[in-house]
Amino acid sequence: MSTTPEARLAALGITLPTPAAPVANYVATVQTGNLLVLSGQLPMVDGKLFATGKLGGAVSVETAVEAARYSMINVIAQVKAAVGDLSRVKRVVRLGGFIACTPDFTAHASVMNGASDLAVDVFGDAGRHARSTVGVPSLPLDAPVEVEGLFEID
Repeated sequence: MSTTPEARLAALGITLPTPAAPVANYVATVQTGNLLVLSGQLPMVDGKLFATGKLGGAVSVETAVEAARYSMINVIAQVKAAVGDLSRVKRVVRLGGFIACTPDFTAHASVMNGASDLAVDVFGDAGRHARSTVGVPSLPLDAPVEVEGLFEID
């Protein structure tokens, strides 16, 4: 396994996008002490949502897992923009996942694995994190997934 998060991203074939700018009265990141808090990121790819809709409806679990992965790529892009070098990430402390779904959908955890697995792939053991995954009736722009994070920074 490559030794730096940037090298791991390259080995995975991932190029980080330009981070999305906030669309309302908030900021993408807040650092307090050695903690970096990330606002929720949608599964944007080349400026467009990777998928729209709800789980238990038009969106399959497989599509949503990939959407969670794209959301995590956008989380990582925000971290890099905030701290410069991803090697400064000492720990992915927590990820929060919001899954837009119908009331009977229950595979939330499977969807969020798309983000969690990428955190570990990029940050190694430092990517193992606490997590919450919540089903919601809707998300901005009809996104199926949104991911937020808390990181410990050197």
